[in-house]
Amino acid sequence: MGLWLGLLCWLCACQKRSDAAYSQGYVEAEYVYVAAPYGGQLDSLSVTRGQEVTLGQRLFALDPEPEAHATLQARELLAKAQAQLEDAQTGLRPSEIAAIEALRQSVQVELDLARQSLERREKALLELKGAFAEEELDQRRSQVASLRSQLLRVSADLETGRLGAREGQVSALAAAVAGAQAAVDQAEWAQDQKQRSAPVAAIVHDTLYQPGEWVSPGSPVVVLLPPGNLKVRFFVPETELASFAPGDSVEVRIDGRPAALQATVSYLSTEAEYSPPVIYSRETRSKLVYRIEATFAPEVGRDLRPGQPVEVSRRPKP
Repeated sequence: MGLWLGLLCWLCACQKRSDAAYSQGYVEAEYVYVAAPYGGQLDSLSVTRGQEVTLGQRLFALDPEPEAHATLQARELLAKAQAQLEDAQTGLRPSEIAAIEALRQSVQVELDLARQSLERREKALLELKGAFAEEELDQRRSQVASLRSQLLRVSADLETGRLGAREGQVSALAAAVAGAQAAVDQAEWAQDQKQRSAPVAAIVHDTLYQPGEWVSPGSPVVVLLPPGNLKVRFFVPETELASFAPGDSVEVRIDGRPAALQATVSYLSTEAEYSPPVIYSRETRSKLVYRIEATFAPEVGRDLRPGQPVEVSRRPKP
């Protein structure tokens, strides 16, 4: 009879141990700090503390004036580069082409006259001999050759004017247009960064600046708390650590709530806390504790607040 009574007491103690709280803990939050990569005066603040915001809802805006001027300047440089490229690709203007064409025709007329004059002099001086006749013919032949060369040069200029700029020059201007377009994209992106929206649906935990104040680049202006970023943090003795694994379920009890909340173990610390730095004896080993974190479902975390004390126990297995 005594043996059965002892066994019953032992079973009750085990059941009590399995249902007992492993540790006292608290609700922890991972905040989302919303900042702009550029500084400036806070122009408007569209949210207040405690307000619920949806994904994409506007939070705040900084003074966009400096970036707006930079965007305007970049667009003007892009328009200039595009005009230069278009001009190089289309060649000379019609009036310039007409002027070269008129010059070519004038040279052609002079060349024809010079040829005819040379032919007449050659026939007239055919019977004459002497240095004077040869010198005159040489001058007229030189004039014809000079006019022929000039005609070829003007004709080449006319062809080039119709074709446009050289391929290398056009490629360089096209690269300049691409660089100017990239500068416009960068300027427009910088201007857009002065307005920030909510990256997730959340509750506004805090606002750190007021309109009119100067905000440094990268300084958070609004602090958000998404419901899914709430978790419970508790500690277990070293002897109980091996019984936990990521994905395990635990029950979390909070004052004022009759029913326990369900959470899922997401993290087990790899280092002990409150322990001697080097030597572990049998006496000090009992003081080793390890931090464990468990997350809530978003619909559960919506009603929790950071810092709330909790009592955590392992969820009974079915």
